[in-house]
Amino acid sequence: MKPNIKKIFTKNLGLKIFSFLLALILWFFLIPEEKRFSEKSLNVPLELHNIPSNIELVERPIQTVHVTVRAPERLINQISSANVHAVLDLKRASTAQQDYTLSQSMVSIPDGAEVKEISPSLVNLKFENSKEMMLSIKPDIYGELPPGYVLKKTEVEPSEVLVKGPESKINKNEAVRTNPIDISGFTHTTAVEADLITPAPELTILGSNTTALVKLLIQKKET
Repeated sequence: MKPNIKKIFTKNLGLKIFSFLLALILWFFLIPEEKRFSEKSLNVPLELHNIPSNIELVERPIQTVHVTVRAPERLINQISSANVHAVLDLKRASTAQQDYTLSQSMVSIPDGAEVKEISPSLVNLKFENSKEMMLSIKPDIYGELPPGYVLKKTEVEPSEVLVKGPESKINKNEAVRTNPIDISGFTHTTAVEADLITPAPELTILGSNTTALVKLLIQKKET
């Protein structure tokens, strides 16, 4: 009995292999392209939208997520990180919550494709309450005046600016500084417009005024 079964599978083996390959080729060419699917894995940026204005993001452990996409073969090569977007809507975020769920529905992809998987499925974010405060502006001056000249006075307009940021990062004893101003070679009173630099990168300057006018009163030394 066993030899007969073996003969069934080995008889005309070459013909059977040829038939199988021919069927495979016919299937590949006869099945419509839109019904042949492939999968692709991508690392895409995780975009955070609609963070409430009264809180600030202070910790974010991941910047990207891993997404697996399934699409017809005619479309799969067109799918890339340029047209796949993972968006987490944070309009209900609060300082009391740190874990936020990521789901396949949060991923925007081209028509005709579908999201099979997103990883990780959970992201940890830490928020703090926002705080606004007026901070003084201090010019950052370096260099030396030519011999015989002295810097008598420095004035800044405006003298302070409104800053916003996480409450743990904002301190009334800190100051907003200007970008460095080199006074080497100055021999007369000069006004310089300088960009403003917050004392911490998490802080932002409110309003459209991100520069200050620094007036340098330079005089000749009295002999």
